Amino acid sequence: MKQLFISVMLLCAWTGAHAQQLPVYLDDSKPVEQRIEDALSRMTLDEKIAVIHAQSKFSAPGVKRLGFPDLWTTDGPHGIRPDVLWDEWEQAGQTNDSCVAFPALTCLAASWNPAMARLYGESLGEEALYRGKHVLLGPGVNINRTPLNGRNFEYMGEDPFLASQMVAPYVQGVQSNGVASCVKHYALNNDEENRFNVNVVVSDRALHEIYLPAFKAAVQQGGAWAIMGSYNLYKNEHCCHNATLLNKILKHDWQFDGVVVSDWGGTHDTEQAIKNGLDMEFGSWTNGLTEGASNAYDSYHLALPYKKLIQQGKYSVKELDDKVRRVLRLYYRTTMKKNKPVGFLCSESHYDAALRIAEEGIVLLKNERGLLPLKQGKRILVVGENAIKMMTVGGGSSSLKAQKEILPLDAFAAQCSTDYARGYVGDTVQSYNGVKVGRSLYDMRTPSELIAEAVEKAKQADYVVFFGGLNKSDYQDSEGHDRKDYALPYGQNAVIEAILKVNPRLVFVNISGNAVEMPWASKVPAIVQGWFIGSESGEALVNVLLGKVNPSGKLPFSWYKQLADCGAHALGTYPGTWRSGVRIIDEEYKEGVFVGYRWLEKQNIKPLFAFGHGLSYTTFAMNCQAWRDMGNGQYQFDVKVKNTGKCAGAEVVQLYIADKECSVERPKKELKAFAKVFLQPGESKVVTLTIGREALSFYDEAVHDWRAEAGTFEALIGNASDNISDKITFKLKD
Repeated sequence: MKQLFISVMLLCAWTGAHAQQLPVYLDDSKPVEQRIEDALSRMTLDEKIAVIHAQSKFSAPGVKRLGFPDLWTTDGPHGIRPDVLWDEWEQAGQTNDSCVAFPALTCLAASWNPAMARLYGESLGEEALYRGKHVLLGPGVNINRTPLNGRNFEYMGEDPFLASQMVAPYVQGVQSNGVASCVKHYALNNDEENRFNVNVVVSDRALHEIYLPAFKAAVQQGGAWAIMGSYNLYKNEHCCHNATLLNKILKHDWQFDGVVVSDWGGTHDTEQAIKNGLDMEFGSWTNGLTEGASNAYDSYHLALPYKKLIQQGKYSVKELDDKVRRVLRLYYRTTMKKNKPVGFLCSESHYDAALRIAEEGIVLLKNERGLLPLKQGKRILVVGENAIKMMTVGGGSSSLKAQKEILPLDAFAAQCSTDYARGYVGDTVQSYNGVKVGRSLYDMRTPSELIAEAVEKAKQADYVVFFGGLNKSDYQDSEGHDRKDYALPYGQNAVIEAILKVNPRLVFVNISGNAVEMPWASKVPAIVQGWFIGSESGEALVNVLLGKVNPSGKLPFSWYKQLADCGAHALGTYPGTWRSGVRIIDEEYKEGVFVGYRWLEKQNIKPLFAFGHGLSYTTFAMNCQAWRDMGNGQYQFDVKVKNTGKCAGAEVVQLYIADKECSVERPKKELKAFAKVFLQPGESKVVTLTIGREALSFYDEAVHDWRAEAGTFEALIGNASDNISDKITFKLKD
């Protein structure tokens, strides 16, 4: 018994001593900031330098000596990218890196439903977690300034308030899994052509009112743990190491405590990277897609060149320690986080989420004579390459290896009797970066032969459903280049016009992330914006076309009749002007804050389809029943919405603010609140919308701050920017 007692006492003593010896940085009971400082104090110069730059195409080293594992990043905003080799862009050839392809972010924004953004982020975070990824490189929230931007499909439209309301829950959803959301591309990356060379010239007011709010919301409302710098320049400094954007605005003004990650190949200057706020460098000497130097990681700007400058005494470790603190903070939020949720890959719940988001985002743009939904039992002719072309592959870094993608033609064939005509031949390539998908699109017939087939079959059909639009090839909806013009490619207009001559019951489904020119729009009775909507694309589109789902999407951007109606093109500022003797393009945003519907309303130009526009198979009535001045610049508006039709559906109540007495020129109105409400036939609900002083403010360049001036304002309530049903006048007092 005595020996047992001694053994127990020795064990207790050892356990106590061991607990006392547990380093602070590994002690979960200690505050995170204390653990960070302890870890930092134990790191060597080489270890500090190592953690602030990549060691492979998508990873950065941890601190193995101290037990910090490697950090793995992944594209992208719509699904988890398949793995590539350590130091090559080729696929790793794995069999367990397929994913669910979620709808592109334009579709998510078109849902006008923050709950869908939260669901999207949670689902995507679970897939990243299962795949062992710690940082998701997304979402993107750059503003749609021109419909030619090849990367608009990755973003959330033209309005800063809508993008802000959608990005915050997305970020929160991703990070609820212990996976960091790296919001991109900060900032002013509003076109792709010559993206490394564009120097954006923009007023402070437009910067703060239009181009920064979504990033600010991601940081302050969403709590983003990472921000990715953009390729372009601002004030003659590349945005990945830009003193104004990173040090002043992001880290000082917004108090961002996360890491700034360079876009792949976005770092150009060692000393600017040291001083101007970059924390982690990735992809230098590569375009982020296909090209790259081999095993160049030690030569990165924040690698040996930085270490050498410290050793020479030009820099102390002050800047380095700030970067490392941020990286360590990221570790504790991700790789070192205990009790994480369980990740899932290609689960039923993820496919269900992808389908729900897609169905809520599809926009019914036009529906004359109630052509839609299509009646069952009728002869349906499907026309167009986009009915059979997979869209989850291609487009740049967002290209995926989807476990499945339901195509529109296949979804139609599964639900009703259909015939098919190709109509046109576009891009027959169905592969990207080693991922090959889909049926063969090879077709040697001439355009006249293809049109003749479509016309002949259209004569016999009760309905013709044309799946056209763009694809993810270069110079369309794709990273690295902008579109060359606003028109539909591949001669689609000729096919549409020919079909209309023999069958006016035509439904045009536009598959794209951008608006396109539609010279025949007045003659086509039904038009649907179908986006790039991922794994469940065919199912979602056909469900809407057949009326199994009532469309409720609203446009997140203005649909111009012609390119000249867009401010960036009307003023001749896009794509900018090359400087003499240097590889820099100065692109001045002369339209200022007047982007999208703000420009159209200023110029009294009627769009083809307005921002916020979207129809339903049912009808709604809405009116503001009451409003209240809550004091301190806060106001509430009670809006009653009633479903006056015969089927269940959803409507989006949109509230815009007009400043009637301002010392600066402001847009005629700006979106400041919205809510999506789901109603059964005959059902009504009262939606309360609340705005604060910030909704009445503009950015005052004289004082470099936001300002709300006393005076008269109008609250304009409706279901689209061009369909206002209520106007309430109120005054803001000093």
